[in-house]
Amino acid sequence: MRVVLDTNILISACWTPDGLESQTVQLALAGTITACVSPAVWAEYRDVLFRDKFASIRGRADELMAKLEALAVQVEPRETVSAASDEYDNRFLECAVTAGAVYLITGNLKHFPARWGSTRILNARGFLTSSRK
Repeated sequence: MRVVLDTNILISACWTPDGLESQTVQLALAGTITACVSPAVWAEYRDVLFRDKFASIRGRADELMAKLEALAVQVEPRETVSAASDEYDNRFLECAVTAGAVYLITGNLKHFPARWGSTRILNARGFLTSSRK
């Protein structure tokens, strides 16, 4: 199952290694789900995760990024989307559409529509609940 992980999911996974976001990321690292990224999504991950304010999680972020880089499916969006309330979040929708992602998983549901095309937008709890059914 293909998914797109919003940057805030990765940050939360680094902050709280036993939280729901970390459980979601671990599914991707184990190959149970397939994380998909585009160049813009990857750039967003790098830009945000390595900001000075996240220096305390730098080690976990480095490890996570190295593992994701080896496992994630790279896609190249060909269309521009303007549906999310935050312009940067549109890059995640573009990635999800191109990848044929079943889910876009985010901690900021208010920034996204509930569904974009065939992609459902859920938080980690909603994803873990839905994927276990």
